[in-house]
Amino acid sequence: MAVSTRMALLLTLCVLGCCVFAPSLAAPGDFLQCLSSSVPSERVFTPSSPSFTSVLVSSIRNPKFFTPTTVRPLCIVTPTNASHVQAAVLCGRRHDVRVRVRSGGHDYEGLSYRSERPEVFAVVDLANLRAVRVDRVAATAWVDSGATVGELYYAVAKAAPGLAFPAGVCSTMGLGGHFSGGGMGMMMRKYGLSIDNVLDATLVDANGRLLDKEAMGSDLFWAIRGGGGGNFGAVLSWKIRLVPVPSTVTFSNIQKTIDQGAASAVTKWQTLAPALPEALSIRVIVQNQQALFQTLYLGGCSALVRAMSSLFPELGMTRADCREMSWLQSTVYINSGDIKTPVETLLNRTTSLSTFTKNKSDYVKQAITKDTWDKIFPWFNGSAAGLMILEPHGGRVGSIADADTPYPHRSGVLYNIQYVAFWTGNGTDGPDWISGLYNFMEPFVSKSPRGAYVNYRDLDIGENTVVGGVTSYDSGKVWGESYFGGNFERLAITKGKVDAGDYFRNEQSVPPLLSRK
Repeated sequence: MAVSTRMALLLTLCVLGCCVFAPSLAAPGDFLQCLSSSVPSERVFTPSSPSFTSVLVSSIRNPKFFTPTTVRPLCIVTPTNASHVQAAVLCGRRHDVRVRVRSGGHDYEGLSYRSERPEVFAVVDLANLRAVRVDRVAATAWVDSGATVGELYYAVAKAAPGLAFPAGVCSTMGLGGHFSGGGMGMMMRKYGLSIDNVLDATLVDANGRLLDKEAMGSDLFWAIRGGGGGNFGAVLSWKIRLVPVPSTVTFSNIQKTIDQGAASAVTKWQTLAPALPEALSIRVIVQNQQALFQTLYLGGCSALVRAMSSLFPELGMTRADCREMSWLQSTVYINSGDIKTPVETLLNRTTSLSTFTKNKSDYVKQAITKDTWDKIFPWFNGSAAGLMILEPHGGRVGSIADADTPYPHRSGVLYNIQYVAFWTGNGTDGPDWISGLYNFMEPFVSKSPRGAYVNYRDLDIGENTVVGGVTSYDSGKVWGESYFGGNFERLAITKGKVDAGDYFRNEQSVPPLLSRK
Protein backbone atom coordinates (compact mmCIF):
# COMPACT_ATOMS: atom_id res chain seq x y z
CA MET A 1 0.00 0.00 0.00
CA ALA A 2 1.25 3.49 -0.79
CA VAL A 3 2.75 5.39 2.16
CA SER A 4 0.19 8.19 1.97
CA THR A 5 -2.70 5.73 1.93
CA ARG A 6 -1.34 3.81 4.91
CA MET A 7 -0.84 7.05 6.88
CA ALA A 8 -4.42 8.05 6.14
CA LEU A 9 -5.55 4.61 7.26
CA LEU A 10 -3.70 4.82 10.57
CA LEU A 11 -4.98 8.33 11.22
CA THR A 12 -8.52 7.27 10.50
CA LEU A 13 -8.24 4.31 12.87
CA CYS A 14 -6.98 6.61 15.62
CA VAL A 15 -9.72 9.19 15.13
CA LEU A 16 -12.67 6.89 14.51
CA GLY A 17 -11.73 3.75 16.38
CA CYS A 18 -13.84 4.58 19.44
CA CYS A 19 -16.73 6.22 17.59
CA VAL A 20 -20.16 5.27 19.03
CA PHE A 21 -23.44 5.93 17.24
CA ALA A 22 -26.77 6.66 18.89
CA PRO A 23 -30.10 6.27 17.11
CA SER A 24 -31.36 9.44 15.46
CA LEU A 25 -34.59 10.54 13.91
CA ALA A 26 -33.11 13.50 12.05
CA ALA A 27 -34.55 14.53 8.69
CA PRO A 28 -32.75 13.74 5.41
CA GLY A 29 -31.84 17.43 5.15
CA ASP A 30 -29.62 16.99 8.18
CA PHE A 31 -27.78 14.21 6.35
CA LEU A 32 -27.07 16.53 3.43
CA GLN A 33 -25.92 19.29 5.77
CA CYS A 34 -23.63 16.81 7.52
CA LEU A 35 -22.16 15.77 4.17
CA SER A 36 -21.49 19.38 3.20
CA SER A 37 -18.93 19.75 5.99
CA SER A 38 -16.74 16.92 4.63
CA VAL A 39 -17.57 16.41 0.95
CA PRO A 40 -17.22 19.17 -1.69
CA SER A 41 -20.58 20.27 -3.05
CA GLU A 42 -19.60 19.35 -6.60
CA ARG A 43 -19.27 15.72 -5.45
CA VAL A 44 -22.89 15.50 -4.18
CA PHE A 45 -25.85 15.37 -6.56
CA THR A 46 -29.43 15.75 -5.31
CA PRO A 47 -32.58 15.42 -7.48
CA SER A 48 -32.58 19.20 -7.85
CA SER A 49 -29.05 19.14 -9.32
CA PRO A 50 -28.97 19.62 -13.14
CA SER A 51 -26.66 16.60 -13.50
CA PHE A 52 -28.50 14.26 -11.10
CA THR A 53 -30.23 12.22 -13.81
CA SER A 54 -27.15 11.88 -16.01
CA VAL A 55 -25.04 10.75 -13.04
CA LEU A 56 -27.70 8.26 -11.95
CA VAL A 57 -28.12 6.85 -15.46
CA SER A 58 -24.37 6.65 -16.09
CA SER A 59 -24.18 3.21 -14.49
CA ILE A 60 -27.70 1.89 -15.12
CA ARG A 61 -27.59 -1.05 -17.53
CA ASN A 62 -31.28 -1.96 -17.63
CA PRO A 63 -34.11 0.49 -18.51
CA LYS A 64 -36.59 -1.36 -16.30
CA PHE A 65 -34.74 0.19 -13.34
CA PHE A 66 -35.12 3.72 -14.65
CA THR A 67 -38.83 4.46 -14.72
CA PRO A 68 -41.07 7.10 -13.11
CA THR A 69 -41.89 4.65 -10.30
CA THR A 70 -38.29 3.65 -9.52
CA VAL A 71 -37.38 4.49 -5.91
CA ARG A 72 -34.43 6.82 -6.37
CA PRO A 73 -31.73 7.94 -3.94
CA LEU A 74 -31.85 11.02 -1.76
CA CYS A 75 -28.52 11.93 -3.35
CA ILE A 76 -25.54 10.48 -5.17
CA VAL A 77 -22.09 10.96 -3.64
CA THR A 78 -19.21 10.67 -6.12
CA PRO A 79 -16.12 10.41 -3.91
CA THR A 80 -12.60 11.08 -5.08
CA ASN A 81 -10.93 9.76 -1.92
CA ALA A 82 -11.63 7.51 1.04
CA SER A 83 -12.59 10.37 3.38
CA HIS A 84 -15.64 11.15 1.23
CA VAL A 85 -16.88 7.58 1.59
CA GLN A 86 -16.24 7.66 5.32
CA ALA A 87 -18.19 10.91 5.60
CA ALA A 88 -21.16 9.39 3.76
CA VAL A 89 -21.22 6.43 6.16
CA LEU A 90 -20.68 8.53 9.29
CA CYS A 91 -23.37 11.04 8.29
CA GLY A 92 -25.68 8.22 7.25
CA ARG A 93 -25.33 6.46 10.59
CA ARG A 94 -25.88 9.71 12.45
CA HIS A 95 -28.98 10.72 10.49
CA ASP A 96 -30.61 7.38 9.62
CA VAL A 97 -29.77 7.39 5.93
CA ARG A 98 -28.40 4.12 4.58
CA VAL A 99 -25.93 4.10 1.71
CA ARG A 100 -25.82 1.77 -1.25
CA VAL A 101 -22.45 1.41 -2.98
CA ARG A 102 -22.16 1.29 -6.77
CA SER A 103 -18.96 0.45 -8.66
CA GLY A 104 -20.23 -0.22 -12.17
CA GLY A 105 -23.97 -0.79 -12.07
CA HIS A 106 -23.97 -4.23 -13.66
CA ASP A 107 -25.83 -5.77 -10.72
CA TYR A 108 -28.71 -7.53 -12.42
CA GLU A 109 -31.38 -6.28 -9.99
CA GLY A 110 -30.03 -2.73 -9.73
CA LEU A 111 -29.77 -2.91 -5.94
CA SER A 112 -26.70 -0.67 -5.86
CA TYR A 113 -28.73 2.37 -6.92
CA ARG A 114 -32.44 1.66 -6.33
CA SER A 115 -34.74 0.15 -3.72
CA GLU A 116 -37.63 -2.25 -4.15
CA ARG A 117 -39.43 -0.52 -1.27
CA PRO A 118 -39.98 3.11 -0.26
CA GLU A 119 -36.90 4.11 1.72
CA VAL A 120 -34.53 7.02 2.20
CA PHE A 121 -31.05 6.09 1.02
CA ALA A 122 -28.01 7.59 -0.67
CA VAL A 123 -25.80 6.12 -3.38
CA VAL A 124 -22.03 6.20 -3.09
CA ASP A 125 -20.86 5.93 -6.70
CA LEU A 126 -17.20 4.87 -6.92
CA ALA A 127 -16.72 5.66 -10.62
CA ASN A 128 -14.10 8.30 -9.83
CA LEU A 129 -12.08 5.87 -7.72
CA ARG A 130 -10.65 3.93 -10.66
CA ALA A 131 -6.85 3.94 -10.42
CA VAL A 132 -4.81 0.86 -11.34
CA ARG A 133 -1.29 0.77 -9.85
CA VAL A 134 0.80 -2.08 -11.27
CA ASP A 135 3.96 -3.45 -9.63
CA ARG A 136 5.58 -5.37 -12.47
CA VAL A 137 8.44 -6.73 -10.37
CA ALA A 138 6.15 -8.13 -7.66
CA ALA A 139 3.50 -9.19 -10.23
CA THR A 140 0.79 -7.47 -8.21
CA ALA A 141 -1.48 -4.47 -8.59
CA TRP A 142 -3.69 -2.26 -6.47
CA VAL A 143 -6.94 -1.54 -8.31
CA ASP A 144 -9.78 0.71 -7.15
CA SER A 145 -13.32 -0.64 -7.05
CA GLY A 146 -14.60 1.95 -9.53
CA ALA A 147 -12.26 0.77 -12.28
CA THR A 148 -13.82 -1.46 -14.91
CA VAL A 149 -12.66 -4.88 -16.01
CA GLY A 150 -11.55 -3.35 -19.30
CA GLU A 151 -9.55 -0.62 -17.58
CA LEU A 152 -7.79 -3.23 -15.45
CA TYR A 153 -6.94 -5.42 -18.42
CA TYR A 154 -5.60 -2.47 -20.40
CA ALA A 155 -3.51 -1.05 -17.55
CA VAL A 156 -1.95 -4.41 -16.65
CA ALA A 157 -1.07 -5.34 -20.24
CA LYS A 158 0.45 -1.94 -20.95
CA ALA A 159 2.44 -1.71 -17.72
CA ALA A 160 3.54 -5.34 -17.51
CA PRO A 161 3.53 -7.24 -20.83
CA GLY A 162 3.41 -10.94 -20.11
CA LEU A 163 1.15 -10.49 -17.08
CA ALA A 164 -2.65 -10.58 -16.93
CA PHE A 165 -5.53 -11.11 -14.52
CA PRO A 166 -8.36 -13.67 -14.51
CA ALA A 167 -11.71 -11.85 -14.56
CA GLY A 168 -14.85 -11.56 -16.66
CA VAL A 169 -15.48 -11.00 -20.37
CA CYS A 170 -17.66 -7.88 -20.08
CA SER A 171 -15.30 -4.90 -20.10
CA THR A 172 -17.74 -2.36 -18.58
CA MET A 173 -18.23 -4.21 -15.28
CA GLY A 174 -17.11 -2.34 -12.18
CA LEU A 175 -14.46 -4.34 -10.35
CA GLY A 176 -15.89 -3.73 -6.89
CA GLY A 177 -19.03 -5.71 -7.60
CA HIS A 178 -17.31 -8.26 -9.84
CA PHE A 179 -14.75 -9.17 -7.19
CA SER A 180 -17.30 -9.12 -4.38
CA GLY A 181 -19.25 -11.97 -5.96
CA GLY A 182 -16.42 -14.16 -7.22
CA GLY A 183 -15.40 -13.17 -10.74
CA MET A 184 -15.74 -15.89 -13.38
CA GLY A 185 -13.85 -15.60 -16.65
CA MET A 186 -12.06 -17.39 -19.47
CA MET A 187 -8.87 -18.05 -17.47
CA MET A 188 -10.50 -19.25 -14.25
CA ARG A 189 -9.74 -22.92 -14.89
CA LYS A 190 -6.04 -22.02 -15.09
CA TYR A 191 -5.83 -19.39 -12.35
CA GLY A 192 -9.06 -19.54 -10.37
CA LEU A 193 -11.75 -16.93 -9.88
CA SER A 194 -10.83 -13.29 -9.42
CA ILE A 195 -11.28 -13.65 -5.66
CA ASP A 196 -8.77 -16.50 -5.56
CA ASN A 197 -6.15 -13.92 -6.55
CA VAL A 198 -7.02 -11.11 -4.10
CA LEU A 199 -4.21 -10.48 -1.61
CA ASP A 200 -5.42 -7.42 0.33
CA ALA A 201 -8.15 -4.79 0.29
CA THR A 202 -9.20 -1.50 1.86
CA LEU A 203 -12.73 -1.13 3.16
CA VAL A 204 -14.87 1.47 4.90
CA ASP A 205 -16.88 -0.42 7.49
CA ALA A 206 -20.24 0.37 9.11
CA ASN A 207 -18.49 2.54 11.72
CA GLY A 208 -16.77 4.65 9.08
CA ARG A 209 -13.35 3.14 9.73
CA LEU A 210 -10.90 2.58 6.85
CA LEU A 211 -9.49 -0.92 7.22
CA ASP A 212 -6.95 -3.04 5.37
CA LYS A 213 -6.63 -6.84 5.52
CA GLU A 214 -4.73 -6.82 8.81
CA ALA A 215 -7.12 -4.40 10.49
CA MET A 216 -10.33 -6.04 9.26
CA GLY A 217 -9.34 -9.54 10.40
CA SER A 218 -9.54 -12.92 8.72
CA ASP A 219 -13.33 -13.36 8.88
CA LEU A 220 -14.16 -10.06 7.22
CA PHE A 221 -11.40 -10.45 4.62
CA TRP A 222 -12.81 -13.91 3.86
CA ALA A 223 -16.34 -12.52 3.56
CA ILE A 224 -15.64 -9.72 1.09
CA ARG A 225 -13.97 -12.14 -1.36
CA GLY A 226 -17.14 -13.69 -2.77
CA GLY A 227 -19.80 -12.87 -0.16
CA GLY A 228 -21.62 -10.44 -2.43
CA GLY A 229 -21.53 -6.68 -2.81
CA GLY A 230 -23.21 -4.23 -0.45
CA ASN A 231 -23.08 -6.48 2.61
CA PHE A 232 -20.11 -5.69 4.83
CA GLY A 233 -18.96 -2.20 3.90
CA ALA A 234 -17.63 -0.26 0.95
CA VAL A 235 -14.52 -1.90 -0.50
CA LEU A 236 -12.47 0.88 -2.07
CA SER A 237 -9.47 -0.99 -3.48
CA TRP A 238 -8.06 -4.46 -3.95
CA LYS A 239 -4.52 -5.80 -4.09
CA ILE A 240 -4.41 -8.57 -6.68
CA ARG A 241 -1.95 -11.19 -7.83
CA LEU A 242 -1.15 -10.92 -11.53
CA VAL A 243 -0.66 -14.10 -13.55
CA PRO A 244 1.67 -14.98 -16.45
CA VAL A 245 0.39 -15.31 -20.00
CA PRO A 246 2.35 -16.12 -23.17
CA SER A 247 3.01 -13.46 -25.78
CA THR A 248 0.61 -15.25 -28.13
CA VAL A 249 -2.74 -16.80 -27.27
CA THR A 250 -5.24 -18.34 -29.65
CA PHE A 251 -8.96 -17.68 -29.85
CA SER A 252 -11.57 -19.56 -31.84
CA ASN A 253 -15.30 -19.15 -32.50
CA ILE A 254 -16.99 -22.25 -33.96
CA GLN A 255 -20.75 -22.31 -34.41
CA LYS A 256 -22.82 -25.45 -34.79
CA THR A 257 -26.46 -25.61 -35.84
CA ILE A 258 -28.90 -28.33 -34.83
CA ASP A 259 -28.39 -29.99 -38.20
CA GLN A 260 -24.62 -29.85 -37.70
CA GLY A 261 -24.83 -31.75 -34.41
CA ALA A 262 -25.02 -28.89 -31.88
CA ALA A 263 -26.86 -30.98 -29.29
CA SER A 264 -24.36 -33.82 -29.51
CA ALA A 265 -21.42 -31.41 -29.26
CA VAL A 266 -22.83 -29.68 -26.18
CA THR A 267 -23.56 -33.07 -24.60
CA LYS A 268 -19.91 -34.09 -24.94
CA TRP A 269 -18.66 -30.62 -23.93
CA GLN A 270 -20.27 -30.94 -20.47
CA THR A 271 -17.79 -33.50 -19.14
CA LEU A 272 -14.90 -32.67 -21.49
CA ALA A 273 -14.58 -28.92 -20.79
CA PRO A 274 -14.04 -29.20 -16.99
CA ALA A 275 -11.34 -31.85 -17.55
CA LEU A 276 -9.36 -30.20 -20.36
CA PRO A 277 -5.78 -29.00 -19.81
CA GLU A 278 -6.07 -25.81 -17.74
CA ALA A 279 -4.53 -23.65 -20.46
CA LEU A 280 -7.49 -24.52 -22.70
CA SER A 281 -10.96 -23.16 -21.93
CA ILE A 282 -14.15 -23.55 -23.96
CA ARG A 283 -17.41 -21.84 -23.11
CA VAL A 284 -20.69 -22.21 -25.00
CA ILE A 285 -23.39 -19.72 -25.97
CA VAL A 286 -26.72 -21.29 -27.01
CA GLN A 287 -28.95 -19.01 -29.08
CA ASN A 288 -31.25 -19.30 -32.11
CA GLN A 289 -31.00 -23.12 -31.97
CA GLN A 290 -27.25 -22.86 -32.46
CA ALA A 291 -24.28 -23.39 -30.17
CA LEU A 292 -21.26 -21.08 -30.35
CA PHE A 293 -18.10 -22.66 -28.91
CA GLN A 294 -15.66 -19.94 -27.80
CA THR A 295 -12.17 -21.29 -27.15
CA LEU A 296 -9.23 -19.54 -25.49
CA TYR A 297 -5.89 -21.32 -25.50
CA LEU A 298 -2.81 -19.94 -23.78
CA GLY A 299 -0.55 -20.91 -26.63
CA GLY A 300 -0.30 -21.09 -30.41
CA CYS A 301 -2.71 -22.28 -33.08
CA SER A 302 -0.85 -25.45 -34.10
CA ALA A 303 -0.89 -26.89 -30.59
CA LEU A 304 -4.55 -25.97 -30.15
CA VAL A 305 -5.63 -27.66 -33.39
CA ARG A 306 -3.73 -30.83 -32.45
CA ALA A 307 -5.35 -30.90 -29.01
CA MET A 308 -8.85 -30.26 -30.31
CA SER A 309 -8.50 -32.82 -33.10
CA SER A 310 -7.71 -35.41 -30.45
CA LEU A 311 -9.99 -34.34 -27.62
CA PHE A 312 -12.98 -32.72 -29.35
CA PRO A 313 -13.05 -33.79 -33.03
CA GLU A 314 -16.79 -33.07 -33.13
CA LEU A 315 -16.00 -29.36 -33.53
CA GLY A 316 -13.89 -30.00 -36.62
CA MET A 317 -11.43 -27.23 -35.72
CA THR A 318 -8.84 -26.34 -38.36
CA ARG A 319 -6.17 -23.64 -38.60
CA ALA A 320 -8.70 -21.49 -40.44
CA ASP A 321 -10.74 -21.31 -37.20
CA CYS A 322 -7.80 -19.96 -35.16
CA ARG A 323 -6.94 -16.35 -34.48
CA GLU A 324 -3.54 -15.79 -32.86
CA MET A 325 -3.25 -12.56 -30.87
CA SER A 326 -2.06 -11.07 -27.60
CA TRP A 327 -3.96 -11.81 -24.40
CA LEU A 328 -5.14 -8.19 -24.34
CA GLN A 329 -6.52 -8.47 -27.87
CA SER A 330 -8.38 -11.64 -26.88
CA THR A 331 -10.30 -9.73 -24.20
CA VAL A 332 -11.65 -7.50 -26.97
CA TYR A 333 -12.08 -10.20 -29.63
CA ILE A 334 -14.33 -12.38 -27.47
CA ASN A 335 -17.03 -9.70 -27.73
CA SER A 336 -16.30 -8.08 -31.09
CA GLY A 337 -15.26 -11.08 -33.19
CA ASP A 338 -13.04 -8.68 -35.14
CA ILE A 339 -9.26 -8.86 -34.77
CA LYS A 340 -9.07 -5.24 -35.97
CA THR A 341 -11.07 -3.86 -33.05
CA PRO A 342 -8.64 -1.58 -31.15
CA VAL A 343 -7.80 -2.58 -27.59
CA GLU A 344 -8.61 1.00 -26.51
CA THR A 345 -12.29 0.03 -26.68
CA LEU A 346 -11.65 -1.59 -23.29
CA LEU A 347 -11.57 1.94 -21.85
CA ASN A 348 -15.10 2.75 -23.04
CA ARG A 349 -17.47 2.79 -20.06
CA THR A 350 -20.56 3.73 -22.08
CA THR A 351 -23.46 1.29 -22.26
CA SER A 352 -26.94 1.41 -23.77
CA LEU A 353 -30.33 1.71 -22.09
CA SER A 354 -32.19 0.40 -25.12
CA THR A 355 -32.73 -3.23 -24.09
CA PHE A 356 -34.60 -4.69 -21.12
CA THR A 357 -33.04 -7.81 -19.63
CA LYS A 358 -33.68 -10.50 -17.03
CA ASN A 359 -31.03 -12.98 -15.89
CA LYS A 360 -31.08 -16.21 -13.92
CA SER A 361 -28.46 -18.86 -13.17
CA ASP A 362 -27.85 -22.51 -12.35
CA TYR A 363 -25.05 -24.98 -11.68
CA VAL A 364 -24.80 -28.42 -13.26
CA LYS A 365 -23.16 -31.32 -11.44
CA GLN A 366 -24.37 -34.23 -13.57
CA ALA A 367 -24.20 -34.09 -17.35
CA ILE A 368 -27.52 -33.51 -19.07
CA THR A 369 -28.42 -36.21 -21.58
CA LYS A 370 -28.52 -35.75 -25.34
CA ASP A 371 -32.29 -36.43 -25.30
CA THR A 372 -32.76 -33.53 -22.89
CA TRP A 373 -30.57 -31.20 -24.96
CA ASP A 374 -32.77 -32.06 -27.92
CA LYS A 375 -35.62 -30.60 -25.86
CA ILE A 376 -33.66 -27.58 -24.64
CA PHE A 377 -32.63 -26.29 -28.07
CA PRO A 378 -36.23 -25.66 -29.27
CA TRP A 379 -36.55 -23.06 -26.49
CA PHE A 380 -34.19 -21.00 -28.67
CA ASN A 381 -36.36 -21.18 -31.75
CA GLY A 382 -35.21 -18.01 -33.45
CA SER A 383 -38.13 -15.86 -32.31
CA ALA A 384 -37.32 -16.25 -28.61
CA ALA A 385 -35.17 -13.31 -27.51
CA GLY A 386 -32.81 -15.05 -25.17
CA LEU A 387 -29.65 -17.07 -24.76
CA MET A 388 -27.84 -19.43 -22.43
CA ILE A 389 -24.15 -19.12 -21.52
CA LEU A 390 -22.33 -22.20 -20.21
CA GLU A 391 -19.10 -21.52 -18.26
CA PRO A 392 -16.91 -24.58 -17.49
CA HIS A 393 -15.53 -25.14 -14.02
CA GLY A 394 -12.96 -27.72 -12.97
CA GLY A 395 -9.25 -26.97 -12.97
CA ARG A 396 -8.09 -24.42 -10.41
CA VAL A 397 -11.67 -23.42 -9.55
CA GLY A 398 -12.51 -26.96 -8.46
CA SER A 399 -9.24 -27.57 -6.62
CA ILE A 400 -9.99 -24.93 -3.98
CA ALA A 401 -12.11 -26.08 -1.03
CA ASP A 402 -15.73 -24.88 -0.98
CA ALA A 403 -15.21 -23.18 2.39
CA ASP A 404 -11.95 -21.40 1.54
CA THR A 405 -13.97 -18.51 0.07
CA PRO A 406 -17.70 -17.73 0.27
CA TYR A 407 -18.09 -18.98 -3.34
CA PRO A 408 -19.18 -22.60 -2.74
CA HIS A 409 -19.75 -23.90 -6.28
CA ARG A 410 -16.47 -25.73 -6.71
CA SER A 411 -16.16 -29.44 -5.92
CA GLY A 412 -18.16 -31.55 -8.35
CA VAL A 413 -19.48 -28.63 -10.42
CA LEU A 414 -19.24 -29.16 -14.18
CA TYR A 415 -20.38 -25.72 -15.29
CA ASN A 416 -22.46 -22.65 -14.56
CA ILE A 417 -25.47 -21.63 -16.64
CA GLN A 418 -26.47 -18.02 -17.15
CA TYR A 419 -29.89 -17.49 -18.73
CA VAL A 420 -30.51 -14.13 -20.38
CA ALA A 421 -33.79 -12.78 -21.74
CA PHE A 422 -33.95 -9.44 -23.54
CA TRP A 423 -36.77 -7.39 -24.98
CA THR A 424 -37.80 -3.85 -25.82
CA GLY A 425 -40.68 -1.78 -24.47
CA ASN A 426 -43.16 -3.14 -21.96
CA GLY A 427 -43.53 -6.65 -23.39
CA THR A 428 -43.74 -9.79 -21.26
CA ASP A 429 -42.37 -12.27 -23.80
CA GLY A 430 -38.85 -12.08 -22.35
CA PRO A 431 -39.80 -12.57 -18.68
CA ASP A 432 -42.28 -15.33 -19.55
CA TRP A 433 -39.71 -17.11 -21.72
CA ILE A 434 -36.92 -17.10 -19.14
CA SER A 435 -39.28 -18.16 -16.35
CA GLY A 436 -40.53 -21.07 -18.45
CA LEU A 437 -37.04 -22.21 -19.40
CA TYR A 438 -35.82 -21.91 -15.80
CA ASN A 439 -38.72 -24.08 -14.60
CA PHE A 440 -38.05 -26.62 -17.36
CA MET A 441 -34.40 -26.91 -16.30
CA GLU A 442 -35.10 -27.63 -12.63
CA PRO A 443 -34.76 -31.45 -12.80
CA PHE A 444 -31.36 -31.22 -14.51
CA VAL A 445 -29.44 -28.79 -12.29
CA SER A 446 -28.08 -28.70 -8.73
CA LYS A 447 -30.54 -29.34 -5.91
CA SER A 448 -31.00 -28.93 -2.15
CA PRO A 449 -30.56 -26.05 -2.64
CA ARG A 450 -30.75 -25.17 -6.30
CA GLY A 451 -27.54 -23.19 -6.73
CA ALA A 452 -27.25 -19.67 -8.10
CA TYR A 453 -24.39 -17.22 -8.69
CA VAL A 454 -24.59 -14.07 -6.57
CA ASN A 455 -23.10 -11.95 -9.36
CA TYR A 456 -26.17 -12.92 -11.41
CA ARG A 457 -28.42 -11.66 -8.64
CA ASP A 458 -32.05 -12.78 -8.97
CA LEU A 459 -34.76 -11.50 -6.64
CA ASP A 460 -37.10 -14.27 -7.81
CA ILE A 461 -35.34 -16.70 -5.47
CA GLY A 462 -36.14 -14.63 -2.39
CA GLU A 463 -36.05 -11.24 -0.70
CA ASN A 464 -35.23 -10.18 2.84
CA THR A 465 -37.77 -9.27 5.45
CA VAL A 466 -36.88 -6.92 8.29
CA VAL A 467 -37.80 -7.85 11.87
CA GLY A 468 -36.97 -5.61 14.81
CA GLY A 469 -34.96 -3.25 12.65
CA VAL A 470 -32.61 -5.88 11.18
CA THR A 471 -32.84 -8.38 8.36
CA SER A 472 -34.34 -11.73 9.32
CA TYR A 473 -31.85 -14.59 9.14
CA ASP A 474 -34.59 -17.03 8.17
CA SER A 475 -35.68 -14.91 5.20
CA GLY A 476 -32.05 -14.54 4.15
CA LYS A 477 -31.49 -18.29 4.16
CA VAL A 478 -34.10 -18.73 1.42
CA TRP A 479 -31.89 -17.04 -1.17
CA GLY A 480 -28.58 -17.07 0.71
CA GLU A 481 -28.03 -20.80 0.68
CA SER A 482 -28.59 -20.85 -3.09
CA TYR A 483 -25.76 -18.35 -3.53
CA PHE A 484 -23.44 -19.45 -0.73
CA GLY A 485 -24.43 -22.99 0.30
CA GLY A 486 -22.99 -23.97 3.66
CA ASN A 487 -20.99 -20.73 3.79
CA PHE A 488 -24.10 -18.62 4.35
CA GLU A 489 -24.14 -19.09 8.13
CA ARG A 490 -20.50 -18.01 8.46
CA LEU A 491 -21.25 -14.93 6.34
CA ALA A 492 -24.17 -14.05 8.61
CA ILE A 493 -22.06 -14.52 11.75
CA THR A 494 -19.39 -12.27 10.25
CA LYS A 495 -22.06 -9.70 9.43
CA GLY A 496 -23.19 -9.84 13.05
CA LYS A 497 -19.65 -9.07 14.19
CA VAL A 498 -18.93 -6.16 11.85
CA ASP A 499 -22.41 -4.67 11.22
CA ALA A 500 -24.74 -5.88 13.95
CA GLY A 501 -27.11 -2.96 13.33
CA ASP A 502 -27.49 -4.01 9.67
CA TYR A 503 -26.51 -0.60 8.28
CA PHE A 504 -25.39 -1.94 4.89
CA ARG A 505 -28.65 -3.49 3.79
CA ASN A 506 -30.64 -4.22 0.63
CA GLU A 507 -33.22 -6.71 -0.57
CA GLN A 508 -30.65 -9.51 -0.74
CA SER A 509 -28.01 -8.47 1.77
CA VAL A 510 -26.52 -10.91 4.25
CA PRO A 511 -28.39 -10.63 7.60
CA PRO A 512 -26.52 -10.28 10.90
CA LEU A 513 -26.53 -13.48 12.97
CA LEU A 514 -25.54 -12.65 16.51
CA SER A 515 -25.55 -16.23 17.78
CA ARG A 516 -25.58 -19.69 16.23
CA LYS A 517 -28.96 -21.32 15.84
